[in-house]
Amino acid sequence: MKKIYISLVLACNLLAFGRTMAQDLWPAVTKEMKPWTRWWWLGSAVDRTNLERELTLFEKSGFGGVEITPIYGAKGFESNYLTFLSPQWMNMLGVTTDKANALGMGVDMNLGTGWPFGGAQIKEKDAATKLILDEFELKKGEKITFPLKPKDPKQRYFFLQALRAFKSDNSEINLDDYSSHTDGTWEAPTDVRLLAVFSGRTGQKVKRAAPGGEGYTLDHLGKTSVASYFNRFAEVFNGKQLNVRAFFNDSYEVYGANWTDEFLQSFERIKGYKLQDNLLDFAGKGGNENKTARLKSDYREVVNALLANNFLIPFTDFAHRYQAISKNQAHGSPGNLIDLYADTDIPECETFGSSSFAIPGLRRDTADIRNVDPDPIMAKFATSAANVYGKKYTSSETFTWLTEHFKTSLSQTKPEVEQLFLAGVNHVFYHGTTYSPKNVPFPGWLFYASVNFVPQNSFWDHLSGLNQYITRVQSILQSSRADNELLVYWPIYDIWNNAKGMDKALKVHDVDEWLHPTQFYKQSVQLQKRGYSFDFATDKILAGTTVNDGKLKTSKDAIPYRAIYIPACHYFSEVTLQKILEMAKQGATVIFQQLPQEVRGYNQLDERTALFNKLITSLGFEKNNANQYTAFGKGKIYLTTDVNSALETEQIAPERINQTGLKFSRRVSGKDTYYYLVNHSGQTVDRSMTLNAQAKYYSFLDPQTGRVFKLPSRDGKIRVQIPSGYSWIILASEQQAVEPFRYQDELIQVTQLDHDWKVSFISGGSVLPHARKIGRLSSWTEWGDKDAINFSGTAAYEKTFSIEKDQSKSYLLKLGRVAESARVFINGKDAGILWSIPFQQDVTKWLVNGENKIRIEVANLMANRIRQLDQQKFAWRNYHEINFVNINYKNFDASDWKPMESGLIGPVTLWSY
Repeated sequence: MKKIYISLVLACNLLAFGRTMAQDLWPAVTKEMKPWTRWWWLGSAVDRTNLERELTLFEKSGFGGVEITPIYGAKGFESNYLTFLSPQWMNMLGVTTDKANALGMGVDMNLGTGWPFGGAQIKEKDAATKLILDEFELKKGEKITFPLKPKDPKQRYFFLQALRAFKSDNSEINLDDYSSHTDGTWEAPTDVRLLAVFSGRTGQKVKRAAPGGEGYTLDHLGKTSVASYFNRFAEVFNGKQLNVRAFFNDSYEVYGANWTDEFLQSFERIKGYKLQDNLLDFAGKGGNENKTARLKSDYREVVNALLANNFLIPFTDFAHRYQAISKNQAHGSPGNLIDLYADTDIPECETFGSSSFAIPGLRRDTADIRNVDPDPIMAKFATSAANVYGKKYTSSETFTWLTEHFKTSLSQTKPEVEQLFLAGVNHVFYHGTTYSPKNVPFPGWLFYASVNFVPQNSFWDHLSGLNQYITRVQSILQSSRADNELLVYWPIYDIWNNAKGMDKALKVHDVDEWLHPTQFYKQSVQLQKRGYSFDFATDKILAGTTVNDGKLKTSKDAIPYRAIYIPACHYFSEVTLQKILEMAKQGATVIFQQLPQEVRGYNQLDERTALFNKLITSLGFEKNNANQYTAFGKGKIYLTTDVNSALETEQIAPERINQTGLKFSRRVSGKDTYYYLVNHSGQTVDRSMTLNAQAKYYSFLDPQTGRVFKLPSRDGKIRVQIPSGYSWIILASEQQAVEPFRYQDELIQVTQLDHDWKVSFISGGSVLPHARKIGRLSSWTEWGDKDAINFSGTAAYEKTFSIEKDQSKSYLLKLGRVAESARVFINGKDAGILWSIPFQQDVTKWLVNGENKIRIEVANLMANRIRQLDQQKFAWRNYHEINFVNINYKNFDASDWKPMESGLIGPVTLWSY
């Protein structure tokens, strides 16, 4: 095997760079390239002055837009509440879009309040609907009386849709004609059990609804119910210029809604047979589990179709009517997530909880995190939907419940958002920011599940560091397209073909059940570790795929793929199998881990099985041979448990980057190739490597600082040197940066600055502690000062030091332990925000020979001040509905917290190289 090397370099040792060249290599920034934030409007108690004030603060901090979601309100402010969609509310929406437009920002809007969609316009007939399958037993001669009602006494609005009686031998008596009877009786001719299909209502109300948004949750599967929902907005929006960029739908949290009043008719139209004619087996009472599972598979496929055709596609059409686009979180839906993500303009995933990283010094207190690890593979369901259809954006609801309230540092957000970038997300939305009037005392209004990206947060003045980093990365990701070699088929029918339960809601929190045990997941993880890049494909995606010059084209705007891989699965569509073989005949490379065993579903089972077997036989594969291949038309089909060997045979080479401990994403724009490299390992990676994308020149674009350098190459190899917690963007191109990158070889410590600092507290509260001189660096909570223990805000550390500056060398400042972020000034010049590990910066350009003055403004977190408020029993959390909860959804109380480490802890050192 040919050896491939890569070398990754410490990015903090940076020299001044040519501004023009930097601008040439970084794309021009648009508002979408900046991070956006979900803007919670508590009670919609908003006014012009505070809306414009907050938007101005957001823009100054580096946000590109907001996503408005009205929710429940704060107590004591009821007189300020605005009714959702009222003229006053619409006026404030106009104030928001006008101000945002003036600031160069964008506005998205939740097409509802709280979640999921629903509200006052949804009457019971249009409310979330569920299947009620009741059983009644009758002895011979006993009667039932009509109208028949469900056993559940809470059901008030329902329809009897099918009724069948079954004798002891399971022979059936069709009583469907009685479904519409409003009186009368039926007498059992023998002992029977009756199965009754009712269309009932879940009774779910909108969760966290805002004033004017209260009401039943929408029936998302019903065509007329969805139309009635959108009609309310159409009436309000009529004739108005909204200037809303996108309408947004949150994650599908419609509990128990698995039916719609027209479901049986829709089922017959889509699947070609009547579900009610198989009622005994559909109910799991016929003794044929295989048939039950097949019926359930067809049922779930119809649920998926109704959700797409009756809700998501009309949702997108509605958005387009108002010169907006649609944005949807498909996860949690009872359907094929990839296809459902793709039914709107912007697929949106989300992160929930926090991940574990090996980065030294990255704080992760198990008491302050949820027992949930975000899975990057899950994010690829959304990014795949975007990539295969050539959509520009994949967005993410980011940082939900990252840590306990008030304990999230900016450094903790960095690796979490990097996982999303590596998975292909390129349009980040923070979760989130709560609108809060200026006169509301600290900590202002807050939302119970968010990292608090609010101006009241003590890290606010340093937030621009994170925002600028995200902007630079997203500028590359949005200006390029994913360069992925493979399509990996997602076998949805293995999930749907299950006799248990009804609908299959595929939730983020349940991946241990429906995703992780599958070969699809295991093979995807292994391919990624190996260094391959891929997107997921569904039956619908493959149906629209063409083959040209041996490559697979999923849409006109998608980058061609070199092969399709089908991980081991049992149930398969004979239509999809036929399509795959046709693509192979046209020149495609197809790799099966194992051949599928059976067709999916129930209708026309014998005919479809015969076609399926004929197609399998046409491959000519030997039985009991796990590794073989055959030429098939112009293409080739592999059957192998060793996908790596098949790919190597086809000369589809992986990147060797992962072997260094780095993670990567490869993107292309015209003839340029970008590598986004991230070091989440526990040590600096300093290696030489040959990238698959060979080019005349290589440049290093530092997303942490915006600086740009040319990288030397020899025989196609480049050296990179990336410390733990840092990231690089390498551009392989015909153009190159001007300034050479200087590697940190022969680091020599010049001085250690641990003693004799002057410390002054410059902003925050509840009171500013007294200024002082400290002999050595330590957390300010250890100084025996009660005011300092309870303080959240910013302190300035200042001292003077002398060096003999060597003009032939560069100088690196390392801050050591920082709790939790810092801005550095050297000789009165701003040397940048150090907001994440490794907390180090090249400071060569600011140092002078002789005496130097350094000032480091360090911000801690909100936790210590909140702790004091709870110890004083100050009523800062005072909201309707859920009020305020901790990370385990218990009543929030910080009074027994230990003070969090705060300030500059060091050691602070200066190094030359």
